[in-house]
Amino acid sequence: MASELETPRQTEVIHDVMDPARGATLQTALDVPVTVTTGAPLPPFFHQIHFWAPEAPARLGRDGHPKTGIGLIPDLGLPRRMWAGGRLAFSAPLLAGIPAEKHTSILKVSRKDGRTGPLGFVTLLHEIRQNGALCLSEEQDLVYREDPDPAAPKPVPPAATTDEDHAETAAFTTTLLFRYSALTMNGHRIHYDGDYTRSVEGYPGLVTHGPLLAQLLMLMAERKMGPLASFAFRATAPVTVDETVTLCWKQDGTLWVRGADGRQCMEAKATA
Repeated sequence: MASELETPRQTEVIHDVMDPARGATLQTALDVPVTVTTGAPLPPFFHQIHFWAPEAPARLGRDGHPKTGIGLIPDLGLPRRMWAGGRLAFSAPLLAGIPAEKHTSILKVSRKDGRTGPLGFVTLLHEIRQNGALCLSEEQDLVYREDPDPAAPKPVPPAATTDEDHAETAAFTTTLLFRYSALTMNGHRIHYDGDYTRSVEGYPGLVTHGPLLAQLLMLMAERKMGPLASFAFRATAPVTVDETVTLCWKQDGTLWVRGADGRQCMEAKATA
């Protein structure tokens, strides 16, 4: 049973000039047409490459993320961090090269005992404004857990359906993971340190960023549906580097990522 924890209501504000070069670089890394120039609308979810908040080495945890307990996120005593999913509402397009500000606060913190041990849940609210208007609201779900028990049975991921109306394949390389980590200022070692990934966090290989999977689904949804009004996603199984996955879309706005073995790696819902 989950128990919600009391947390002080704080807000962190970060300002950014929304450098068009970053957006163009991400489009190049994803091998899509480059459309981001000064004043042009950013594709959905491209705000992830802005609003950097780097920390000094002494303020980083063993995984390369900022230590918990020094900023908004409390120390729950659980060392492994995962971005589990989120919900986005798009009110107006963000424009490249126009100053913007992101307000971040904690919506909820809770703990519960799961099948694999204690779990901590943190939901952050990000609100991004440009020219005084709210452009984007995002709820980000983070999960914290203990180190894996090598003797424990591996969780069985859900099976993905095969009734999509449109499908595209996506492959991941160490170069793409490196570029995405750099553009998002994501120091999590599971994306570039193979020894740490296998020996400490228990993955079979370097892990593809969950937000990168969500990014690819959002871009596909926008191509099929036009400008998005909302997007919600939830990660259900990790994808490792050198895997080729299938990005799936249905006309009702349902999307998912299917692994080569048929497992569901992410589920999502888009509206236009």
